[in-house]
Amino acid sequence: MKAFSKRCGMTLAIGTLLLLAGLAEAGDKAFKVCADPNNPPFSVKDGSGYENKIAELFASELGQTLEYTWFPQRLGFIRNTLKSKLPDSEEYKCDVVMGVPTGFEMAATTKPYYRSTYVLVYRRNGPLHGIKAPADIDKLAPETKAKLRIAMFDGAPGTTWLLNHGLIGQGIPYQSMTGDVTQNTAQILARDFSEDKIDMVVIWGPMAGYLATSSPDAFELIPMKSEPGLQFEFPMSVGVRVPDKQRKQVLDDLIAKNGEKIKTILESYKVPLVDASEAKEIKKDND
Repeated sequence: MKAFSKRCGMTLAIGTLLLLAGLAEAGDKAFKVCADPNNPPFSVKDGSGYENKIAELFASELGQTLEYTWFPQRLGFIRNTLKSKLPDSEEYKCDVVMGVPTGFEMAATTKPYYRSTYVLVYRRNGPLHGIKAPADIDKLAPETKAKLRIAMFDGAPGTTWLLNHGLIGQGIPYQSMTGDVTQNTAQILARDFSEDKIDMVVIWGPMAGYLATSSPDAFELIPMKSEPGLQFEFPMSVGVRVPDKQRKQVLDDLIAKNGEKIKTILESYKVPLVDASEAKEIKKDND
């Protein structure tokens, strides 16, 4: 059995080396990332986002320099980055998007490198003080619920949850993609919480982690659990161009090799992580 495992390990290592050699022959001396310059906690131009840190890890593993093409992650992001070529050239501006939903239609996606969930976030000194589970909100006095100010986003599972629990009337509409490139959604929520404009939000896990790290003592975070007809947990992958199978394989190998390092980076940003086996079980229940 040990001999078999050793042979498998050698085969994987040799395969990875051949793939890396192929990329080198193609002239890939740089790990070229498409990213938003102001999208914490994901990517930031100063390199402080967790996607920046994972990109640094991958570039180091490949022995490549790390280069960025910066563009706001709004409508047209993929068209203007991953699928866009340099002027008067057949060379693409960048090759990798560090965070896309697994199965994303506009790119080929790697195996998931993390799974997260939406999170209920509320101010500790607000009207939801003492809430330990989302279901506890149902038990609040009607007059208390009527005064809640809840940030909500069109098309997001949190809005469906508000509707299911009779709280849609307390919703305050927010944009998932802001029109102001100097502020992303997480930054706007942090500001509005600090200015006492909202009491609660159900937001994607990494953004909840951003709120927790930006004001460590200000918030309570309660991870949401998927339920029949309403999914909160989702896997995330690295995206490449659809025909770029060689690069996708290299990235899959990097993800497999560096799982613990990736997890450490994510945990340092307080990203709530969902175990893969748990996510599969939840998906089966929702089918």
